[in-house]
Amino acid sequence: MSPLLSSEKDTNFCFPIPDVLENDKVKLVPFIPSKHAKALVEGFDENTWNYLSYGPFQSTEQFVEEFWEKGMRPNPATTSFTILDKAGPLAANGEPAVAGIVSYINSSDLDACTEIGFVVVLPKFQRTHVTSNMVGLLMHYALDLPKDSGLGLRRLQWVCNAKNAPSLKVAERMGFRFEGVLRWTKVVPPSKLIGYKAGPERKGDPRAGTGGRDSAYSSCCWDDWEGGVREWVDKVMARTR
Repeated sequence: MSPLLSSEKDTNFCFPIPDVLENDKVKLVPFIPSKHAKALVEGFDENTWNYLSYGPFQSTEQFVEEFWEKGMRPNPATTSFTILDKAGPLAANGEPAVAGIVSYINSSDLDACTEIGFVVVLPKFQRTHVTSNMVGLLMHYALDLPKDSGLGLRRLQWVCNAKNAPSLKVAERMGFRFEGVLRWTKVVPPSKLIGYKAGPERKGDPRAGTGGRDSAYSSCCWDDWEGGVREWVDKVMARTR
C-alpha cells in the first residue's frame, strides 16, 4: 500500500477524535485515505475549489499528499472527517455513500475553541439534508458539555471567503452569529477566479501577481448554544426538506 494511501487515522489532534458522529441521516467518521480519498476525488468538480486555499487536485495521490499529509495530519489544530450519507442510496460496496469532507481547524485546547472549516460537500449532495446535518453534528460535539458526550468548548467559529454567499447562508441557517469581515487575510492566486480579490498593484510587493481574500467571521459560543441555538439546530436537522 502506498504510504500516501495509509489506513491510519489521525492521532495528532488536540482534542479526542470520536470514532463516529451520526444521526439517522448523516454519519461522520475520521478521514482515512485508503478508505475515502478515491471516492472524494472522483466526486470533486471544477467548482469545488473556487473559495478554498487547497486544490484543484489531479489525482488521489496528490490530494492525499498535499491536503492530508502536508496540511492537515501534522497539525494538532486540525483533523478531518468523511461525510457519509445514510439517507440516500448505498454505494457499490453496500456502505453509505461518501458525500464530502469537513474539518475542525484552528483548534485550541488552551482557549477552548475550534472552527468548522474546509467544508466540501460533493455536488450531488448539495442542497440536500447533508450539509445541515453534518454541521449540526459538529456543533453538538464541539459545544455540548462532556456529560452530553461533547467537548464543552466555549467558541465555535465559521470563517469563509466574504464572497462565498452559500457558505455565509449555511452559517446563518445553523445559528452562527455574524461578527464581521477581516480584510486581506489570505494571499490568493489569480487561478481562484471567483474567490479572488484583485486590487491595485502595490509597488514593490514581494507577492506581486497575487490577490487576496477578505474573510467573513461568524461564531456560535457556549452562551448562544445554551441560550436557544442548540434547540434551533435540532429543529433544522429534523427537517425533511
